[in-house]
Amino acid sequence: MRAVLQGVVLKSVVALGMCSAAFAADSIREAPRRLKPAEVGVGTLVSDFTATDFRGEPVSLSAIRGERGTLIALTSTSCPLCQKYVPTLARIEESCRERGIGVVFLNPIASDRSEKIGAAIETHGLEGPYIHDQDETLARSLGALTTTEVFLLDAAGTLVYRGAIDDQYGFGYALNEPRESYLEAAIDALLAGRRPEVAATTAPGCELWSPESVAEARSDIPVTWHERVSRIVQQNCQECHRDGGLGPFPLETADEVIAHAGMIRRVVSRGLMPPWFAGPVEGQEPGHWANDRSLSERDREDLLAWLEGDRALGDPENGPLPLSFTDEWQIGEPDLVVQIPKPMAIQATGQMPYQHATIETTFDEEKWVQAVEIRPTNRAVVHHVLVFVRMPGAEKVRNRDGFFAAYVPGNDHQIYPDGLARRLPAGASLVFQLHYTPIGTAAEDQTRLALRFAEEPPTHLIRTTGIYNGKIAIPPGASNHAETASITVPSDVKLLGFMPHMHLRGKAFRYDLIKRDDSRRTLLDVPAYDFNWQLEYRLSEPLDVDRGSKLEVTGWYDNSAENPANPDPTITVEWGDQTDDEMLIGYIEYYVPGEPIAAEDDPADGDDPVSQRFRRVDRNGDGQVSREELPLERVFARLDLDTDGFITLEEARQGLRRR
Repeated sequence: MRAVLQGVVLKSVVALGMCSAAFAADSIREAPRRLKPAEVGVGTLVSDFTATDFRGEPVSLSAIRGERGTLIALTSTSCPLCQKYVPTLARIEESCRERGIGVVFLNPIASDRSEKIGAAIETHGLEGPYIHDQDETLARSLGALTTTEVFLLDAAGTLVYRGAIDDQYGFGYALNEPRESYLEAAIDALLAGRRPEVAATTAPGCELWSPESVAEARSDIPVTWHERVSRIVQQNCQECHRDGGLGPFPLETADEVIAHAGMIRRVVSRGLMPPWFAGPVEGQEPGHWANDRSLSERDREDLLAWLEGDRALGDPENGPLPLSFTDEWQIGEPDLVVQIPKPMAIQATGQMPYQHATIETTFDEEKWVQAVEIRPTNRAVVHHVLVFVRMPGAEKVRNRDGFFAAYVPGNDHQIYPDGLARRLPAGASLVFQLHYTPIGTAAEDQTRLALRFAEEPPTHLIRTTGIYNGKIAIPPGASNHAETASITVPSDVKLLGFMPHMHLRGKAFRYDLIKRDDSRRTLLDVPAYDFNWQLEYRLSEPLDVDRGSKLEVTGWYDNSAENPANPDPTITVEWGDQTDDEMLIGYIEYYVPGEPIAAEDDPADGDDPVSQRFRRVDRNGDGQVSREELPLERVFARLDLDTDGFITLEEARQGLRRR
């Protein structure tokens, strides 16, 4: 029987197994966790197979395939988690039939008894073919690792999702309702012509075999355009490189890819494309980053081999469905869309300084922002956009602390999970910082921003702060000059993501966590920082950081004549807003567990002089002032009434009253 899934290689599957083992060692409770899709075969072709179902009837994947796609659901009558999930699978099967998706059930447990299989089919009304895969051939060729995994294919046989059904059941826990319905969300995305927000997860269930033995079932499907390479290009390039996209040329056909083969080989070999610059860090497995855009090693090898080989086309019948791109907002129907007040004129040549625009909001009450999206009207000229919130009554925005949203090509929207949201105060202003790149002809842009609001205050308030050093001084000619900045964490927090920011001399960037026992752990390493890509690095799972720990950022700069982007290697470079100046900001996004969500008229948000001064000093907006924020020891000691190393607003009020 032919292997049905290509793209699952030994390293990827072993990593998946190691991740599961490591998690199990830490806790007896195990829920689904996100994986890097390309590392576990998402985006690859699942070819046809034939088998005999439980009733003795011959079946094939091509016969099962629905008009819109196919769902392959593993199950077992002896696995406790499978037993819990059968009613859910039955409901999903009925919905799939109505929506043009074929369903097949695959039981890889040889010892499951026929009478129990028959009873499960009858009790739950399963109608799709049920294959008792007693020799495990099909499950092995899929690369399945547990009895609860599901595999969702589109109409052309491309794997678009693999992993858990949802997170209602796992090892050591059960919920009344799922918090994340991964499979149904993936089905909705498939039918809407979109990629799932989560395309791969682990699937807690009965393990089938060792990852090594699964990986030995390598696919023999050739590396040709239609069977393999077209899907790599679709998954990794066409978001930008398509007609109407922001890439300089489309890569939608084999001819277009072949015509640009030399350039593609260069940027892929050097790791410049797709744009993703997080380097390897010990202990970080595939799937650590939610928005990881890097090529898997297998995809990289196959793409380069095809470009450097005979560039065989293969069988057009095995080609993928064309991607569809819509003008609709990716965050769903927005509650508010704003646009910078007037078109920005972009010159034809040379370099442009940052442009700024301000939009005054007209809300009479605060809003909780659950999703945000930035959309230029002329993507070809927009290098990046940063949006900041200017508080009511403030004269200017502090770009170190008021960061709100960002746009770079391929990273233009953010949807926060249920229970998380950003606060947008009534009367606040939105300040846009726009960086344009001339493209040889004069142009215009009038960027828009869309917001979707939560219907009620969130469980957790998302905050962003910048770890910065405003006193940097980069000597003339220095090729590897380091600058650092740090903050002490005033309370237990959960980190959600990072965004390093430097300018044209920026060379490398790193975030480190220093715990109270002085142990050090690297959180993000960007060994080759590129100012052209202002990327966010979002964690798949929040990272716990204890109170009293220190977050440290280090930036390295090349102010030498060997840096071709260097505006002037003969001067000492200091902090400044324009690209000819420099910055060192390590943005972090986080929330504080258990933090009360104060009403807008809470004293901490008041207009009295003490509140206003407190907010100015509380640069990271966490409601407490640290010694780093107020480096005046005598003043700090007088206001820190409980001597815990932090000043609250109430302590500030009491301390100032005593003067």
